[in-house]
Amino acid sequence: MFVVVGATGKTGSAVVETLLSKKQPVRVIVRSADKGAAWNAKGADVAMGSFDDVPALTKAFEGAKGVYLLVPPNYGAETWLADQRARMDRAAEAVQKSGVEHVVFLSSAGGHITGATGPIRAATYGEQALGRAAKRLTILRPCYFMDNWALVIGAAKAEGVLPTFIAPQAKVPMISTKDVGRIAAEQLIAGGRDKQIVEMAGPAEYSPDEVASALGQILGKTVTPQHTPLSAVVPTFKSFGFSEEAARLFEEMYAAFSTGTIHYEHPASVIRGRITLAEALNGLVKAG
Repeated sequence: MFVVVGATGKTGSAVVETLLSKKQPVRVIVRSADKGAAWNAKGADVAMGSFDDVPALTKAFEGAKGVYLLVPPNYGAETWLADQRARMDRAAEAVQKSGVEHVVFLSSAGGHITGATGPIRAATYGEQALGRAAKRLTILRPCYFMDNWALVIGAAKAEGVLPTFIAPQAKVPMISTKDVGRIAAEQLIAGGRDKQIVEMAGPAEYSPDEVASALGQILGKTVTPQHTPLSAVVPTFKSFGFSEEAARLFEEMYAAFSTGTIHYEHPASVIRGRITLAEALNGLVKAG
C-alpha cells in the first residue's frame, strides 16, 4: 500500500492516478470524507487526517510501503514560516512513529540552499526534519510549475497581456505538475535507498516570451508579456489573501531567482519531464 498526502492537489492527484494506472494499492489522506469520495470510487482507500493531528497521520502511514508527502501551505498565516516549519515537524513525527519504510517528499529546486530563498526556506527545513525521521528518503526538487501560469490566463484572454515577475526573455526551468506526480509515483514504486535527491525540469527551458507566444496561438490572439517590478509582489500577493510575511517571502524568492541564487544542486542529473509548455498551457486553458 502506498499513501498519498495532498491527493486533492495537482501533484498529489497525479501521483494517485499514476499509481492506480499501474494497479498499485493506494490510500489517500484527506481532511473530510467528501474530498475522498471520488478517489474511493476509483478504488483507493481513504483515511482522514491533517497536519494538526499527528496520531491520525501516524495511523494512516502505518503499514505503508511508501508515502508521498507534501506539506500544504497556509499562506494566510501571519507567521507563515514558523507555521510551516511546525507542520513539517508534525509530519516528521508521524513518519518516525509510524515506521514507514520510504518517504517521497515534495521539496523545491534550491532546497539545498541555506539563505534568502523565500518560501523555499520551509522546504529546506522539511528536508532536514524528514532526513532525521525517515528510514529512506527521496527528495523531489521540481522547478517552476507550468501550472502557475493559470493565474494570469484570465488577463491574457481579456487584455492580451501576460503579467510576470520574471524578465520576459529569461529562460527558466518549468515543469508540469503531471510530470512531477508521475515521477513521484515512479520513485515510490522503485522503493528508494537511503537519501536520494531527484531534481527535475520540463523537456526544455522556457521564457515568459515563449509562454505569451504559446498562449497567443492557443487563444488565437496576440499576447504580450507585461514585466511587473518586484515592488509589486507584496501588494499583488496580499490581494490574493496572503499574509504580509508570506507575501514578502515571495518577493524574496523572485529576487533570488532574478540574481541566479536559486539553482539545482546536481544540474547534470536533472530528470526531464515529457509534457511541453504548449501542452500544459492548452490543458490549463481548457480547464479554465
